[in-house]
Amino acid sequence: MTRERLVIIVSGLSGAGKSTALHALEDLGFFCIDNLPVPVMAETLAACEAGGVRRIAVGIDVRVRTFLDRAGAVIDSVRIPGEREVEVLFLDATDETLLRRFSSTRRPHPLSHALGPESSRGAIAVLDGVRLERERLSPLRARAKQVVDTTELSVHDLRRRVVEIFGPGEGGPSRMVTRVVSFGFKYGMPVDADLVLDVRFLPNPFFVGTLRPQSGLDESVRDYVLGTEDAQEFVGRAEALLEFCLPRYEREGKSYLTIAVGCTGGRHRSVTIAARLAADLGPKTGLEIGVVHRDIDRDVASKTGESFVGVLKGDAKPR
Repeated sequence: MTRERLVIIVSGLSGAGKSTALHALEDLGFFCIDNLPVPVMAETLAACEAGGVRRIAVGIDVRVRTFLDRAGAVIDSVRIPGEREVEVLFLDATDETLLRRFSSTRRPHPLSHALGPESSRGAIAVLDGVRLERERLSPLRARAKQVVDTTELSVHDLRRRVVEIFGPGEGGPSRMVTRVVSFGFKYGMPVDADLVLDVRFLPNPFFVGTLRPQSGLDESVRDYVLGTEDAQEFVGRAEALLEFCLPRYEREGKSYLTIAVGCTGGRHRSVTIAARLAADLGPKTGLEIGVVHRDIDRDVASKTGESFVGVLKGDAKPR
């Protein structure tokens, strides 16, 4: 069965982590709608799909009130075998855990209004609300393909669990957006860098008169930078590290990853190494890895071909 048209119904007890699950699904590329009235679900899904949205998550809980009784029938009606798949994700936790979470946030239980004049009894009211909520949501829980008990889970654990179920490992199209950025340290590190590799220890083409006007994308500079044993060993070690880390970052639920590779000016060494890493890691990890050369054109002196010796002697003005 194709999962190109996938609808996730996210439900569960108040305080069990529905908002966290919806945020995780949104980061995975799902179009998320919370607290949708059940009677308009079919029209909403049709409108989303007509606009090109194929992966949708819908939050349903006791706040939909009287509409909740119709949820099961509506879910059955919007499921189209072989075309649109519908799954229910139900989040649960123990009564004691939910009571503790409500106490820490100091928020009333959503069903407090349904408990009558005794609804101001603090912890007792929360527990009564939880029990009433369990009863009302039991038909949805029975339909759930995935039931996640969040009693022992932090918000980070829950996010990771949602990614394991519906993320890239599940076969969905959404993958971690990964890019390698070359830069020059003299212009500052990229503010969004997650990992930084410093290649200033490699021989610098800037000091070779014929190579200085070129960039790390030119074959002669590339051969010069990668022609040493140190460069080859560095590339091998860096690729081994990234090949290990990237799938684990993705499994953790990271949506974006920036690997920054820096040299002095960002024109030669970092450009060559960044391009090499991106080209090698793509096939190894299955990720589409983009390359950005942030500072490749910022060194005006490199473009004019001024000699470094001339600058030192005062024959040319430094730029």
